[in-house]
Amino acid sequence: MKRLFIIISVLMLVVMIISPTFAQGRDDSMDDVRERLVRLESKVDGLQKQIELLQKQIDDLKASTQKQIDDLKASTQKQIDDLRGLLLWGFGILFGGMGLLIGFVIWDRRTAVAPVARRTMELEEREERIELALRILAKKDPKIEEALKEAGLL
Repeated sequence: MKRLFIIISVLMLVVMIISPTFAQGRDDSMDDVRERLVRLESKVDGLQKQIELLQKQIDDLKASTQKQIDDLKASTQKQIDDLRGLLLWGFGILFGGMGLLIGFVIWDRRTAVAPVARRTMELEEREERIELALRILAKKDPKIEEALKEAGLL
């Protein structure tokens, strides 16, 4: 038991001697850790600022891109509206021209047919008068009467 008591005493003595040394080394390492933490915090703050700056740049780019998209939409819509107006005008002019052409054709037909109809009527009346004159002559001249019979007019 004495031996055990000596071993425990020696161990306690060694621990007491070594503990202050460790404690002092531990203080130095704590200072190092504190310095490292301070540097780490400053780096984290710097990184946080960079992240915020990048986030702001991303937001600016997003807003700029959205503005460009909106401008393109507006430009495209304006072009579509312009084309729609042009097509409406074009078809309006085309169908209006077609209507005028049909009206002109109808008017021209009437004006062209009227003189022909009038001339035909005049010729029919003249033919009737000539036939009447030939019939009158046929009663007086047997040769003319014979010729009209052969022609099938009597």
